[in-house]
Amino acid sequence: MKTLSRILVAILLPLMAFSQQDLTKIFADKSVSTITYEMKHPMHDWEAVCKDVNAIVVYNKATKGIEQVAVSLKVQSFDSGNPNRDSHALEVLEALKYPKVTFVSTKIKAVAEMLTVEGNLTFHGITKPMTIIASREDFINKLVFEGKFDVSLTDYKVERPSLFGMKTDDMLHFKFKFIYKL
Repeated sequence: MKTLSRILVAILLPLMAFSQQDLTKIFADKSVSTITYEMKHPMHDWEAVCKDVNAIVVYNKATKGIEQVAVSLKVQSFDSGNPNRDSHALEVLEALKYPKVTFVSTKIKAVAEMLTVEGNLTFHGITKPMTIIASREDFINKLVFEGKFDVSLTDYKVERPSLFGMKTDDMLHFKFKFIYKL
């Protein structure tokens, strides 16, 4: 029995080390990656874009699979093109107290060009499980991931902004495009 164990260790140990060497962290290219939120109000709708995307994937070079995802964004980095609206958003979101929004994957399932990413979203100081569906496009020297997800302000204890006594919709609609150079 001890001989069999030694043989298995001798075979599996180099294989495990080899597979670890195939894993690499790659960072989203900030010059072309974005995440956008859309908000709706009875009087008008708007979008705000964040171009300061901090998104990392653990990429398996051997299998070309994504092993893990982590994203971190500064609340103040979203720009709607209206400084008054953006400053009000920072106030409502308590950006000084909760300056970041983060997502960290716990499970990733790939089927063809689609990824189902389960993980935890931390927003306004509250962490909740979330599942995000993303498409994946492979090129010779880059990977592109695009997807959408919604966040309920009520679920994260954020007071809905209002204008002229009318509140915005409860849902923030996010879309993202992350580009990684290989």
